Amino acid sequence: VGAATLGSLSAWPAQAAADKAHAELAQLWRREGGAMIVRHAVTESGLGDPPGFVLGQCSTQRNLSDAGRQASRAMGAWMQAQQFKPDAVLSSQWCRCQDTARLALGAFEDWPALNSTFDGQGDPNAQQKALRARLQAMPKGQREVWVTHQVIMTALTGAYPEMGEGFLVDRQGRLLARERLAA
Repeated sequence: VGAATLGSLSAWPAQAAADKAHAELAQLWRREGGAMIVRHAVTESGLGDPPGFVLGQCSTQRNLSDAGRQASRAMGAWMQAQQFKPDAVLSSQWCRCQDTARLALGAFEDWPALNSTFDGQGDPNAQQKALRARLQAMPKGQREVWVTHQVIMTALTGAYPEMGEGFLVDRQGRLLARERLAA
């Protein structure tokens, strides 16, 4: 047996477990509805944004890496395979979030409440209030995708997401499930 075959065999249990977790997440989202809040996919190295960052000018921001773009497309393929058509796709105005949303799902709408509040940006209290208000107003069974940043997801749920991880939250903002979607 060749090394490539052994490598494939050793990866199989991990892939099978990931496939099962994704299927369970899809089933729960189908049954409960709610918002799938996704942290943008993998970016170029760094923390925050470079000096001179300007919203709307991608060349001044930390953007998706090649792996992040590929992972975003894979998330979209998973959504298609699950036959998910979210009722809304909302994104932070940061390019890495917009690119994650665009590559995964095509059309999206900017929503400033999803913008980063890292390093003193934005208005964390007002943004969290807007997120909770939208969740509470969401009709039962509605499914939305929100693409955002770690600080927003942690403030809402108390949990820390990896890049490309999705949190399924209910209308009260409770974390129902989590899974790497754009990984």
